Amino acid sequence: MKELSKELNIPFSPPDITEEEIAEVADAMRSGWITTGPRTKELEKRLKAYTGADGCVCLNSATASLELALRLFGIGEGDEVIVPAYTYTSSASVVSHVGAKLRLVDVAKGSFLLDIEKIADLINENTKAIIPVDIAGTMPDYDAIRKVVEAKKGLFKPVNKMQEALGRVLILADSAHGLGSMRKMETGMLMSGVCADFTAFSFHAVKNFTTAEGGAIMWKSIDGVADEDIYKQFQLFSLHGQSKDALAKTQLGAWEYDIKGTYYKCNMTDIMAAIGLVQLKRYPDLLARRKEIIAIYEKGLKADDIEILPHVTDEYVSDGHLMIVRLLGKDEKARNELIRKMAEKHIATNVHYKPLPMHTAYKNLGFKIEDFGEAYNMYHNEITLPLHTKLTDEEVEYIIENFNKLR
Repeated sequence: MKELSKELNIPFSPPDITEEEIAEVADAMRSGWITTGPRTKELEKRLKAYTGADGCVCLNSATASLELALRLFGIGEGDEVIVPAYTYTSSASVVSHVGAKLRLVDVAKGSFLLDIEKIADLINENTKAIIPVDIAGTMPDYDAIRKVVEAKKGLFKPVNKMQEALGRVLILADSAHGLGSMRKMETGMLMSGVCADFTAFSFHAVKNFTTAEGGAIMWKSIDGVADEDIYKQFQLFSLHGQSKDALAKTQLGAWEYDIKGTYYKCNMTDIMAAIGLVQLKRYPDLLARRKEIIAIYEKGLKADDIEILPHVTDEYVSDGHLMIVRLLGKDEKARNELIRKMAEKHIATNVHYKPLPMHTAYKNLGFKIEDFGEAYNMYHNEITLPLHTKLTDEEVEYIIENFNKLR
C-alpha cells in the first residue's frame, strides 16, 4: 500500500463535528439561552425516547452522573460499593467522593467485564451499590447481576426512601462508552439505559456521541417513587440545591427561590445540548460508519496471534466505541514498543485500561494488582487502535498494514 504523507497524522479519537452542530450552537448563543434551558430539556426528552428510559437528566459529565446517583440513594460513610478493577478512575473515584468504601472486583477470565460470580462473595450488610462497566460499549449480563443482588436481599438494610423502595443493592451502570449499545435480557434485546437500575453516560469529546463535555443519568421507574421526584432531586443536586432553575425564574414575578440543600454545580448548558441535539440526529449514521470500520478491521486483522474484542455476539451489540486488540503471547514491553512504532508511522493508539490497582491513588487505598490477576492479564498485552467516524477507508487500511507489519 502507498505510504500516507508524513504530514498526515491519524489521531486516536477526534470529535466528529459538522457545520450543522456549529450552526445549532450559534443559534443557541443568539437565543439568549447559553446555560441550562430549553435545548437541555429537549435533549433530555430525546435521549429518554432513544433509550426507552423512564427518566433522564443531562449533566456536565458521566462522573457527576454516577456521583449524584450514589447521593440520591444516600450512600456514604460506612457503606460499600463494588466496582470492577478494570476501568477508568471515574468509575471508582465517585465512591470516595461520597465517603463510602471501595470494593474492587476482578474481571472474568478472558473478559474485560466484571466477574459476576465474585460479586456474591463481596456483598455484605454494608454493600449499597454495584457499578458494572460497559467497556467499549460491550455490556455484562445485567440479568445475572440482578439475580445475585436479589439473592442477597436478606442482608440489605435500607437507610433512606430510595433504598427502601428499591429493597436491594443498587445496580448503577457506568455506560460512559455505551450510548446505543444493546444487551440480550430476559425480556429481549434492550438498550443501555434500561438494563440497570440507573445508567450513566459520557458525552465527552472522545465518545461516539459528544456535547464536548457532558453526560446524562437515566433510570428505570422504581415502585413507590415518582420519576418526577427523582428528576427534581437531580436538578437540586446539580444546581446548588436551588428550587428553581434559570428557566423557571424567567417567568414574570418568579424571581424568588429556596435553597433546599448545600449541594453541587454540575448542570449541562444549552450550548452543550445544542451540539447533542444534532449529534443525536446524526447518531444512526455515525453508528453505521463505526460498524463499517470495524468490519474492515476484523477482515484485515484476522490472525492467530491476536484477539479482537467482539462488538456483536449473541448476547450483545455494542456501539463500537473502541477497537480493542490483545497481542497474544506478548508482554507490556512488547505492547509499549508497538505503540511507539505505530506513533512513528503517525498513528495514535492507546491502552484501555491500566487496572486501578496499578495506579498510585488505589495503591494508597490498599489495593494490589497481584489480587486482580485476570485484570492484569487482559491489560498487559492490550492495545486500542483508532476507531472513529473521521477515518477514511484508506486510513484504516494504512493502520492495519502497519499494525500487521510492526507487531
